[in-house]
Amino acid sequence: MSKRTHDQVEATEMEAGPSTGISLTPSTNGVNTPDQANVGLLQIPQKRFYRQRAHANVFVDHELDYPKSPSAMDWSFHYPQYFSYPDQAEPLPGQNIKKVEWADVGCGFGGLLMALAPMFPDTLMLGMEIRTSVTKYVTDRIAATRQSQSLLPSESSEKKPGEYQNVSVIRANAMKHITNFFDKGQLSKIFFLFPDPHFKNRKQKARIITPGLLAEYAYVLRPGGILYTVTDVKDLHDWMAHHLNNHPLFIPIPNSDLEDDPILEAARTSTEEGKKVERNKGDKWVACFRRAENPE
Repeated sequence: MSKRTHDQVEATEMEAGPSTGISLTPSTNGVNTPDQANVGLLQIPQKRFYRQRAHANVFVDHELDYPKSPSAMDWSFHYPQYFSYPDQAEPLPGQNIKKVEWADVGCGFGGLLMALAPMFPDTLMLGMEIRTSVTKYVTDRIAATRQSQSLLPSESSEKKPGEYQNVSVIRANAMKHITNFFDKGQLSKIFFLFPDPHFKNRKQKARIITPGLLAEYAYVLRPGGILYTVTDVKDLHDWMAHHLNNHPLFIPIPNSDLEDDPILEAARTSTEEGKKVERNKGDKWVACFRRAENPE
């Protein structure tokens, strides 16, 4: 730890702008009705109020909250439509049936989650992000979007399938705790998009794809599931592809097989980093792998 204390670091990371206030609903056409004038509505957050360092040390103790096992995880806060609260007398019809199936590791500002949520409204998706303020931004973004969707008339063209009830984010260190959140073979898709390249040799042990971590990802990814990697750093692409190709439980998928895959297209283009690379006319390197069947 630097000269600043841990508490000071946490206080700095938690700085963020207001996430609530009075705003117009999309259906008012710029005019508040008497009933709406005194109702506090969530505002879509602005990134400038969520200042955060670009990188986080994944090896220090961030005092993260995580369940002892996946069965101990309370998902009701993240997906209230799909899970009953602990003090709820009885679950409603359809609750406590689904499980999270897609995980965006290092989700950043949630671009992929927000793009995929209405495309696959019956699939529960989770972003995992270690940075405090970035996690808070995505949390506020989802909450504001859900509320905005709920206020739209059913016939509105802006109404999205699922109303973003199938997407959430959690502050977590996937390198340490991914198996605390997901059962064996629970996930069908896992994304590693524009991860920190850690250029220095002594820092490469902090890369999100390493031989040891691949065993963890193979554990939570079901046979037939897909692991997506996208980066604008050729060296990192070669590193990830090398280790994945050498792992017996991952089979490379030719990029030509996924040309028409809307999920891969969203992974390439919907994140903040992906958009930045496009603006700068940079290259993107893609490598996708299918989880092999378990050996007998």
